[in-house]
Amino acid sequence: MLKGLGGMADMAKMMKAAQEMQAKMTQLQEDLKAITVTGESGAGLVKATATAKGELTALDIDPSIFNADDREVVEDLILAAVKDAQSRAEARAKEEMGRIAESLGLPRDMNLPM
Repeated sequence: MLKGLGGMADMAKMMKAAQEMQAKMTQLQEDLKAITVTGESGAGLVKATATAKGELTALDIDPSIFNADDREVVEDLILAAVKDAQSRAEARAKEEMGRIAESLGLPRDMNLPM
């Protein structure tokens, strides 16, 4: 008699799941702004801090590396620390996305849009 209602119930479940996912993704975007990671180079002589969204927020340089003759080395260390921080930020964002996917019953390695 009401055969078609089963499909509507499934559609309602899907819509609810989509809304839940959207809310979690919105929250994750905010969380990624607050999570920080630190990249290093030169055995910790240069440290770059970034949010999990990849925004560079701080740079810490040990004064012992400042020597006019070593300018290129210092520049390379700074660049390496920034790249390390960005790489760690990307890894942390993927980790957080995996947790969201799992909580929604999806595969952890599913690429969700950010």
